[in-house]
Amino acid sequence: MTERPNLLGPEPTRLPEDPAAASLATGQDPMAVAAAHPTSSLVWATLAEHALAGGRPVEAYAYARTGYHRGLDSLRRAGWRGQGEVPWEHEPNRGFLCAVAALAYAADAIGEEDERDRCAQLLRDSSLEAARQMGLAPRG
Repeated sequence: MTERPNLLGPEPTRLPEDPAAASLATGQDPMAVAAAHPTSSLVWATLAEHALAGGRPVEAYAYARTGYHRGLDSLRRAGWRGQGEVPWEHEPNRGFLCAVAALAYAADAIGEEDERDRCAQLLRDSSLEAARQMGLAPRG
């Protein structure tokens, strides 16, 4: 079965392989990986998730925001114009999507409600499946 083009909006954006993915998959220290691959959304999302798990929400916020901005840069280079699907099913997209989710959680932890809501909505607009995976899908 072939995919039908989306007639109502832009084609889904599929990012190229994240340069840090292989290093992280082999268990390398995320701090060293970030130094080697500072453009990677995935490594910043990983650092944010570790900081959140360690009770360091301000640090998590900074890491997640970096991953979010690095992801926006990558999306724009891939042709994204601020809207349209960024499918969770395409593995290289997950770094950006995880950074957005981490930013929502970190924003919530520091009381930045507007930022939390914007990020949660961006995640849902980009990939409802990512929002489900990250616990940020609408309830109902």
